[in-house]
Amino acid sequence: MALKVELKPGERIIIGDSVITNDNQRTRLFIEGQAPILREKDILTPTTADTPAKRVYLAVQLMYLSTDMEKIQENYFILVNDIVKAAPSTIPYVTRISNAIITGAFYKALKEARKLIEYEGTLISHVQAGSASLPENEPGGGVTERTGSESADESRSTAAADQG
Repeated sequence: MALKVELKPGERIIIGDSVITNDNQRTRLFIEGQAPILREKDILTPTTADTPAKRVYLAVQLMYLSTDMEKIQENYFILVNDIVKAAPSTIPYVTRISNAIITGAFYKALKEARKLIEYEGTLISHVQAGSASLPENEPGGGVTERTGSESADESRSTAAADQG
């Protein structure tokens, strides 16, 4: 089944290792195949990855788009180790991201990394409000740890279908 993507005028999308920019009218694309796909709204750059959680997302994004992941994975593990040391309550998020990566479900890992970014924002807002901890009724930000929810053979096109 093809992934249907609608692009706004001027919107960009990454398909495989190509960046496609839409012209000045709405466009509908039907995409079939195994290439990784990222819409402009889901793309972070080194400049916009300005927090620890966003840098984790960027590392996952690069793994999703890359064919040579070894160096990126090393960087990813350094980043998640640092974020877990700084905020142990992020462990459930990092665990879900890592499990998705291990099973090859990179788009799912990106979605989980997006949740980590949201949680990081919650932590920062609590600190800025003068509360150094989360409310007691929300350990780990109200997130329960789940593992192994996706099959190991999830392909990039199946993961990309979640975007539609």
